[in-house]
Amino acid sequence: MADPSFDVVSKVDRQEVDNALNQAAKELSTRFDFRGTNTTVAWAGEEAISFQSETEERCNAAIEVFREKLVKRGISMKAFEIGEPAASGKVYKVTGNVVQGISSEKAKEIAKKVRDEGPKGVQAQIQGDQLRISGKKKDHLQDVITLLKNTDFGIALQFTNYR
Repeated sequence: MADPSFDVVSKVDRQEVDNALNQAAKELSTRFDFRGTNTTVAWAGEEAISFQSETEERCNAAIEVFREKLVKRGISMKAFEIGEPAASGKVYKVTGNVVQGISSEKAKEIAKKVRDEGPKGVQAQIQGDQLRISGKKKDHLQDVITLLKNTDFGIALQFTNYR
């Protein structure tokens, strides 16, 4: 029988992000403090979301409204990166990205953490944009999950395919 294992991934349900974006857009169109500021939030690509407003304060407020909607939908703030609004003519614009997958640097960092601080007999293998953690005992895998949950790697981690 194969050793017990699980995968460490960083994925976001795009439909939940889309729902949060639609809720934020609806709230921006109905809130009194956003009237007359031409504040918008929309998809700007496959994983990019753009915010636009006539004032920097309203642009930042629109970002906060979107973040609130993400949190209500159970999406980690680590999965959304955004910069500061910049003036572009008469409007302020900023684009944020939904982060998916584990970069090779982060994967190496996570694998090193498992090797150094995890229980003996547990291996971490990098497989593209995810990691496969395997070991002899399920209890050791539970310890690794706890270790990874208590460590901040700067990305949202999920644990799947636990066998």
